Amino acid sequence: MYVVEKFVSINGESRRAGQLAVFVRFRGCNLNCSYCDTKWANTNECPADEMSPDEIYAYIKSTKVNNVTLTGGEPLLQKDMDRLLKILSEDKSLYVEIETNGSVNIGWVKNIKNSPSLTMDFKSPSSGMCDKMLMENYGYIESKDTVKFVCGSYEDLIKAKEIIDCFDLVNKCAVYVSPVFGSIKLESIVNFMKDNNMNGVNMQLQMHKYIWSPDEKGV
Repeated sequence: MYVVEKFVSINGESRRAGQLAVFVRFRGCNLNCSYCDTKWANTNECPADEMSPDEIYAYIKSTKVNNVTLTGGEPLLQKDMDRLLKILSEDKSLYVEIETNGSVNIGWVKNIKNSPSLTMDFKSPSSGMCDKMLMENYGYIESKDTVKFVCGSYEDLIKAKEIIDCFDLVNKCAVYVSPVFGSIKLESIVNFMKDNNMNGVNMQLQMHKYIWSPDEKGV
């Protein structure tokens, strides 16, 4: 498994935002989003440590941090991810979250006993990857999961509402709307939520981009 970063920080977004988490970032992605903030990690040219699932688990335990975030790139594309998830699932002291881009099938993850929580993106029109979304994934989403919409325009917000309503996401999982950093006024998101009575939807900022430079790695 190709690991480009591993570090402890606070979780900047999703359900456990503000809590300590140990991050493992994997190399490679099948998408090329316009607003991606980790493009450097998405190509095979990016330097990476080749680690086994057992080595990754040993690192996670060495940090003594219970929240685990597997991210990328796209972590579900990694060879041996099934082995790593099985190892992590057997440790009941860990809360494991996978950040996945919405284009890769998540059904097999749900077959793992004590399966991890999924934070799944729906890629907005401004990402350029909206047509790559695998809509059958919404049949697998459950209450411990999160669907995240990163929005940089009014069109993105309209699309987010369409998907939230179509799949009744507020009653199935946690739902977050976040801005593309620097591309949309924060009050525009709030006003859209008010105008459309978006009860149960959480607006969320990426905390790490306000604490450190938006381009900072390892945070």
